Amino acid sequence: MNMRPQTVISLVVLFFFLGIGNNRAANEKPFVIPELREWQGGEGHFVLTSKSRILAPDGESERRAAYALAADYQEMFGRKLKVVIGKNEQAAKAGDIVVQMSGSPSLGEEGYTVSITDRVILSAHKATGAYWGTRTLLQIFEQTQGDRLPQGTITDYPDYPVRGFMIDCGRKFIPMAYLRKYAKIMSYYKMNTLSVHLNDNGFPKYFNNNWDDTYAAFRMESEYFPELTARDGHYGKQEFRDFQLEAAKQCVNIIPEIDVPAHSLSFVHYRKEFGNKEFGVDHLDLTNPNVEPFLDSLFTEYISGDEPVFVGKQVHIGTDEYSNRRKDIVEKFRAFTDHYIRLMEKFGKQAVVWGSLTHAKGETPVKVDNVLMMAWSNGYAQPKEMIDLGYKLVNISDGYTYIVPAAGYYYDYLNTKYLYESWSPRNIGGVEFEEKHPNIEGGMYAVWNDVVGNGISVKDIHHRCFPALQTMAAKTWSATATTLPYDEFDSRRHLLSEAPGVNELGIIKGQPRSTVYTQPEVKPGKTYPHEEIGYNYSVSFDIEYGNETPGTVLFRSENATFWLADPVSGMLGFSRDGYLNTFKYSVRPGVKETLRIEGDNRSTRLFVNGKLFQELGYEERLAADKKPWNYVRTLVFPLKESGSFKSRITNLQVANYCMSAPVGK
Repeated sequence: MNMRPQTVISLVVLFFFLGIGNNRAANEKPFVIPELREWQGGEGHFVLTSKSRILAPDGESERRAAYALAADYQEMFGRKLKVVIGKNEQAAKAGDIVVQMSGSPSLGEEGYTVSITDRVILSAHKATGAYWGTRTLLQIFEQTQGDRLPQGTITDYPDYPVRGFMIDCGRKFIPMAYLRKYAKIMSYYKMNTLSVHLNDNGFPKYFNNNWDDTYAAFRMESEYFPELTARDGHYGKQEFRDFQLEAAKQCVNIIPEIDVPAHSLSFVHYRKEFGNKEFGVDHLDLTNPNVEPFLDSLFTEYISGDEPVFVGKQVHIGTDEYSNRRKDIVEKFRAFTDHYIRLMEKFGKQAVVWGSLTHAKGETPVKVDNVLMMAWSNGYAQPKEMIDLGYKLVNISDGYTYIVPAAGYYYDYLNTKYLYESWSPRNIGGVEFEEKHPNIEGGMYAVWNDVVGNGISVKDIHHRCFPALQTMAAKTWSATATTLPYDEFDSRRHLLSEAPGVNELGIIKGQPRSTVYTQPEVKPGKTYPHEEIGYNYSVSFDIEYGNETPGTVLFRSENATFWLADPVSGMLGFSRDGYLNTFKYSVRPGVKETLRIEGDNRSTRLFVNGKLFQELGYEERLAADKKPWNYVRTLVFPLKESGSFKSRITNLQVANYCMSAPVGK
């Protein structure tokens, strides 16, 4: 076939422009955390209208996912989507979203597909997959003002079944309200395991080397041993049961942990004869014949009955960092570990343990089958050795994934850049395995509140946890699917909220580095639209002082109080998490001044008439070993409610950045 030259040129030009057009029309992969495994871009957008509906067949899994999507969408965007049960894909019209359990079995428990055209068809094989699919839709909606989705096809599934976080509630009480919020946050990022460390103790060096004075707490209500329960914060049985059931509806498994036989000073404070003075009083004496019967009763209190307090299938029994100084004690430790693994199984639970069997080598057999081991230190549990024995491991390597706030060791904030670029659940403490090794169940990170009484707030813990969560969510879903450069991931992750209806970071939306809220005059006893403002912030106001008495509140929230006159000294100050911090500044009746309070994750600063008056930063203190430790004086500023004061407060200006100091990590 002969063609004239101009015809050939015309066709080449036509194909060239068609190619460009197709490339431009194909929608890019939406940004989601964790990143979508597979995406085939289409052209154009799905658009929600006033007539859009969520359709679902009349099955429990479909109803649950459909109503969760509708409720969370309304929470996030203030618009209601009608849910219609008993309808499937064939009944869908343009603008509708369908949730159905028609996905291939190859998707497994957690996989799902989404077809986005002029309608959305979310399909999964199991309920969890359908629920995760709704999280993906919400994250994409968040970046499009809640009204559109790019057309295309999603196929998404995890590589690892365990993706989680461990929080130390023993050394610092973490309120139930926060645990519930954090489970919701985890769910939004498809993180499915929250381990709650229910007992622990501080280090004697922070308590004059006196074990009797060293802080220790057991956080569960106990009817068998009422005096064991911590008085400064604990969880009621019913509220803890309800918490687990609520989390399960969001596909988050709660693993309660009672840590024995080390880290057990709370039990020794309860019964002094349980302590082992040779290895450390926080070690239970495994030669004492009364220790196991006591612990048998304690565990049984929470795992027995038709409606056990520990609802889920897994219970963590601790077993970390017990002394291996004597061989006979090592054998007792191994027998102890085996006993509690089997006790959990007697009540239908799977035991979760800290890896310690390299540290505690011996001859006494310890059960391997149906045991989940958290591999935290290769010196305590060499991962290849544990896998050769047959254990299933969760990678929670201390040198990569441990946060100990403001302690000066491990991480204050995780190295998210390294984790994103180089870490995977297959890398356990520097020992590499193949990706998706059958004995590696997944990965977790942890917060340990080692330094009891160091002033760290729950807000400070959260400030450290949230960027870690987003990064670990990406890497535990699939370490090989993180295709964005880290800097782009780190920038774009800020486009996503913590979860529907959750704002623990105290973000007030507005232009970056600008004033986000103003009030001409702050009247006493009023409620305002924002709960608080988080780091980095500036709050300024003009004040004409009245005659204030100690205990006068300027602002309060659920989490904190800012005092015009604190209840102890009558000075300007703030309290949160049981700590009171005071500026050396007091109200002077009849004086007019401009005050500004700035806060970041290291300090809280008071400015008077534009000049820095005092900075409450990290305060260095000495432990009994003469080594310094940090007392932290930070504040997420409360704005929800004004107190009863006599002063006149005007020109309130709330800004989402600090004027004089950068945030430090």
